[in-house]
Amino acid sequence: MSWEDNVRRVIPYVPGEQPKDKVIKLNTNENPYPPSVKVRNILREYDIDELRLYPDVNGGELREGLAKLHGLRPEQVFVGVGSDDVLAMAFMTFFNSKKPILFPDITYSFYDVWADLFKIPYKMVPLNDEFRIVKEDYYEENGGVVIPNPNAPTGVEKSASDLEDIIKANKDSVVIIDEAYVDFGATSLVTLVKKYDNLLVVQTFSKSRAMAGVRIGMAFGSDKLIKYLNDVKFSFNSYTMNRLAVAVGKAMLDDTDYFKNIVGKVVATRERTKVELSRLGFSFPDSKANFIFATHRTVPAEDIFLAAREAGIYVRYFKKPRIDNYLRITIGTDDEMEALIRFLKSYLAEIGELN
Repeated sequence: MSWEDNVRRVIPYVPGEQPKDKVIKLNTNENPYPPSVKVRNILREYDIDELRLYPDVNGGELREGLAKLHGLRPEQVFVGVGSDDVLAMAFMTFFNSKKPILFPDITYSFYDVWADLFKIPYKMVPLNDEFRIVKEDYYEENGGVVIPNPNAPTGVEKSASDLEDIIKANKDSVVIIDEAYVDFGATSLVTLVKKYDNLLVVQTFSKSRAMAGVRIGMAFGSDKLIKYLNDVKFSFNSYTMNRLAVAVGKAMLDDTDYFKNIVGKVVATRERTKVELSRLGFSFPDSKANFIFATHRTVPAEDIFLAAREAGIYVRYFKKPRIDNYLRITIGTDDEMEALIRFLKSYLAEIGELN
């Protein structure tokens, strides 16, 4: 008998590479633009004496600002250290049935990791051949439902009406809609939390609000759902959101014009990049996120991934069933995407695959 016999063993989530060298980094879906100048002003003027004090356990003015933004009460808002923290708390809180929870087979690869970690039975529901969620597949008996919208890594949006049908069909389960990328062109379901007490909508500041390094996530739900989430949080770690994160998060939340500006720039660059990739022989689902999930008509994705990496351009490659011939390409600045297109043209011409 060894101490190792009592270790909880899981296969961990593998994040995208974080290279230390200066490269064109299109592999982790970060926003290519900095946060608002209002964030910089908070950092410059912040009274560091406040850091000796514990933060508000509920997220203080950030939680209140989020509630106001969405026409909710603060009791309907939960904040945490990035949406990963929020989702992990939600898995622990709501998925305690012996029935399997349901989520897509091609999706955010943290879902099955949490399910394994927390000993939650689960079933991965296959997307159809167009990488789309089939709503009827989520009508079977279950212990909960998790659907990212838009999905990752595909970028495909499921219509709000279809998602509402799934929520209505699962009144005895908690349905989590993970909206990490919703601001780039999809329809949010936050307004529906007033209508369905089994709906939890999760969002993040990491993508559209350009604050991946600060770690701010939030969930919206009925008073009862949020109370249950807080009960678990306060039994685990009451002080998850630090004072500085709350302050800069609120500053970014208040700068609506800047938020709309950088989201608009990412969307415009995404649409231009779709055109260029199509001309080079790539195809992809119609992304509503800040990335494109692309496959080339003749050249294996892994070959392109390795050649791009050698050229100092990092994209994401998943060596997994059904998607091992696709690349997930984060939308960067116009200059970064133009550099990617130049590389692809050169590489495809070099191997004789450019028409």
